[in-house]
Amino acid sequence: MAKLYFHYSTMNAGKSTLLLQASYNYRERGMETLLLTAALDDRAGEGTIASRIGICETARTFTPQTDLFALIAEEAAVAACIFLDEAQFLTEAQVWQLARVADDLGQPVMCYGLRVDFRGQLFPAPPRFWRWPTICARSARSAIAARRPRWSSATTIRAASSLRAQVQIGGNETYISLCRRHWRAAMQHS
Repeated sequence: MAKLYFHYSTMNAGKSTLLLQASYNYRERGMETLLLTAALDDRAGEGTIASRIGICETARTFTPQTDLFALIAEEAAVAACIFLDEAQFLTEAQVWQLARVADDLGQPVMCYGLRVDFRGQLFPAPPRFWRWPTICARSARSAIAARRPRWSSATTIRAASSLRAQVQIGGNETYISLCRRHWRAAMQHS
């Protein structure tokens, strides 16, 4: 079961070093990796992931308009793991695309980046990684709470996608925890 990971820390904490080291470990064992970085970060040159200690690797770049699922799907057959640097620059849609890479393509995705900016404000992407804190009632995977009445499966999917109230006090009778894959299936009808 492939997973989507988000490793975050402060500036100068060694995130890019850890990313490059992990990628090296895969390659040392004969497995290819796909490296991605934000086009916005060209400090070491366009399409380069670099560490302050002097190691660097060439990477594919992404912009806010890049469809990461499509980009990765082209290379999924050869890459054993996807490594993405500067994850704070991802859009919400791109975090979901990376989730699809893990869920639908079975590719592990390791993202590295900042959680907050210099003012202590969250970047848009990090909270999108933290939506699956519990266990899915259908598959025992990490889960989010998805609101649903207790009806048959087909009816449940339609009902879950039609409910819109964000807050319901109590809810033991109407909430069930679902993993990202089952939640996406339930909500795709919305």
